[in-house]
Amino acid sequence: MAPLFLLRLFTSLCLVSTLTAALPTKQNITSPGKAPVVDLNYTVYEGLSLANGVSAFLGMRYASPPVGDLRWRAPAKPSRTSTVQKATQFQPICLGINNPYPAGGQDEDCLFVNVWAPTNATSQSQLPVWVFIQGGGYVSLTNANWNGAEVVQKSGHNIVMVNFNYRVGMWGFLASERVREDGDLNAGLLDQRMLLAWVKAHIASFGGDPNHVVIHGASAGAGSVAMHMVAYGGRNDDLFVGAMAESVFFPAQPAVTDLEYQFDRVAQQTGCDSVPRDNQLSCLRGKDVAALQAANHVQQFPGRPDPPLPLFYFTPCIDGDLLRDYPYKLFRDGRFVKVPVLFGTSANEGSVFAVNADTQADVSMFLRNNYPHLSANETDAVLAHYPLLPSLPNHAPWYPTASQAYGEATFICPNVNVLNEIHAGMLSSAATTLTSTNTTNTTNTNPIPITQTDQPPVFAYRFNVQDEGNTAAGLGVPHLFDAAAIFGPDNIGGASASYKTYNAPVVPLFMSYWISFIRRLDPNPHRSEGSPVWRRWGGGGGEMGVVKDGDRSGGGGMSQLIVETGNTRMETVPADERVRCLFWLSLGDTLEQM
Repeated sequence: MAPLFLLRLFTSLCLVSTLTAALPTKQNITSPGKAPVVDLNYTVYEGLSLANGVSAFLGMRYASPPVGDLRWRAPAKPSRTSTVQKATQFQPICLGINNPYPAGGQDEDCLFVNVWAPTNATSQSQLPVWVFIQGGGYVSLTNANWNGAEVVQKSGHNIVMVNFNYRVGMWGFLASERVREDGDLNAGLLDQRMLLAWVKAHIASFGGDPNHVVIHGASAGAGSVAMHMVAYGGRNDDLFVGAMAESVFFPAQPAVTDLEYQFDRVAQQTGCDSVPRDNQLSCLRGKDVAALQAANHVQQFPGRPDPPLPLFYFTPCIDGDLLRDYPYKLFRDGRFVKVPVLFGTSANEGSVFAVNADTQADVSMFLRNNYPHLSANETDAVLAHYPLLPSLPNHAPWYPTASQAYGEATFICPNVNVLNEIHAGMLSSAATTLTSTNTTNTTNTNPIPITQTDQPPVFAYRFNVQDEGNTAAGLGVPHLFDAAAIFGPDNIGGASASYKTYNAPVVPLFMSYWISFIRRLDPNPHRSEGSPVWRRWGGGGGEMGVVKDGDRSGGGGMSQLIVETGNTRMETVPADERVRCLFWLSLGDTLEQM
C-alpha cells in the first residue's frame, strides 16, 4: 500500500487552513481608531476599531474554563470580572488529537468567542448575525479565528460575524456510561449550544439581532449544524432562524454503549484503570493536562487491523438526549427545526482524506477501517458502484476510487440525502398546516398543492472551481476549497493564489450569495450583479406537489447551483450520483450515520 494521507488529516483537514496557524489572520487586524467597549454584564471588554469601519472583539470568554472538575461536563457560565478585559487578540484554541502538550496556540482553557461588528452599530441596530462553527472532524479545530471583518464590510456593514472554539477529540467527545453518570456526553456540542445561548443573550450589545441568527458550519461544523437542527428531537429553542452547511460531515456516530472501549483505553493509558470503575472519571479529572493529552490520539477501532488508522476516532455519539437517534433518521421523521437552509459540497470531497490505494483490496480496507461495521459482502457491493477510475497525477491506481467512494459516503451523499429529507419534511409540515387551516371545503379529498412560498426554502450547491495546483496534485476540487470564496482569500490562511488571479471573479460572486442568505434567508436578493438566480432544491417555481414514495425531493428535481469561474449556473444532481447516494442510504445503519 502506498503512503497514506493521514499526515494531512492531522496538519490540515482542508487545503485552506492549518492547525499550526492558530492565529492565521492576526496580521490583518490593526486598530487605528478609538477602542470600542462592550459591557456584557459579567465582563466589560475593550476591542479593536479597524480601518474598514468594523470593530473586532477577540478572545472573549463565553464559558468558564472547562478544567478540573468541569472536564466532561456541560459548559458553565463565565465568571464575573471587576476590571475591563482586553479583547484585542485571539486566544488559544482547544486541544486537538495527536498533539503533545504543551502545544503552540492550543490549550485546555479554550472556550473563547470572536465578534466582528460595524463600528457604528448600536444595541438598537438589530443586524443579522452570522455564527460560524469551524470544522476539524471533531478531533481538532482547523478553521480557527478566521477574520470576519471583510464579510461585515462587504455586507455594507449590515451584519455581525461570530466565530468561536469548542472542545474536540477526547476533551469534547469521550463517551461512556461513566461520563453520563457524572458528567455530560457530547460536551463539544454542548459548548456550541452554550455559544448560541450566549449569542442570544449578548449579541444585541454588538448591534446584532438575537432573533435573526444564522448558523453556518464547515465540515464537522456543517455536521454540527445538522445536529443542532435535530437536537433534542427537533426541539426549537429559538437559537437560529437559518442554517448553512458547507461540506456536511457524517462519520460513524455510534451509541454510547458501543464506545466504552474508548473510555477504557484512556483510563488504561493514564493509569486510571487501577482505581474502581466508578471512580475512574474522577481520576481523569485529577490528571494533569499533559498526561491526558498523551491519551488523546487516534487508535484503531476494535476488531480492525492496522493500517490504515481511522480518520476520525472521537465523534459525537447517540446519547438519547441531545442526539436521540442518527441525525438522518430524525430528519426523515420530520423531527428537526424547520428553517431556511443552504447546503453544499465541493466536487472532490474525498481527495484529501483517501488512502493512496494500490489495489482494490486497499480501498476495501480503508473503507472498513473507517466504517468498521461494513461487512466484506457490503464492501464488495460498494466496490461494484466504484470501479477503477482514470488515473490521477502523483497517485496510485486505486486512489481515485477510494477518493470518490469516501467523499460520497461521508460528505456528498449525506448532503443529497439530508437535503431530500429536509425538503420532504418542509413540504409535509406545510401540507399539515394548510390542511388544518383549510376549512372552506371539507369534502375536497385532493392533495393540497404546496407552493414554494408555503415552506422554508432549501438551497444547494456544488463547488467546482478549478485550480491548476490542485489539478497537478491530483486533488480535483478538494474539501472546503470554497472557504476562500466565502470569506475572502486574505482571511482564512493558506488560500490558493488562484483566488487572487484567474479565480478572483468567483470570490465576490460566491461571497455575495452567502451574505444575502445571512441577511434575507435567501441567497438571491443581495447577490452580485450579473450572477444567476439560485433556484431552490425542489426545482423551478410554482406548485411543488406532494411527496411521493421514492421521490423525497418533492417531485421537482434536485436543483443545485454549480459554481465555476465564469460559468456558474443551475444543474440537477447527476443521475448516476443519485443512484450511488440511494445505495449509501441503504447502508445508513451499517455506517452508523443514517
